[in-house]
Amino acid sequence: MHTDARLSSLQEKHLRLDQAIVDEEKRSWPDETAVKRMKLEKLHVKEEIDRLSRMGRAN
Repeated sequence: MHTDARLSSLQEKHLRLDQAIVDEEKRSWPDETAVKRMKLEKLHVKEEIDRLSRMGRAN
């Protein structure tokens, strides 16, 4: 059950990061450093989602 809550939380975070990236890229002068940081964080979140999903299927 704990894994399901964690997975849901990570999925929400992934969506929030995706929207933040879109919002930043729409600006007249986007902060490329911030965009890169958010994309990297989004990638790490996605990797954790994939890891937890694999664990869930293994059980």
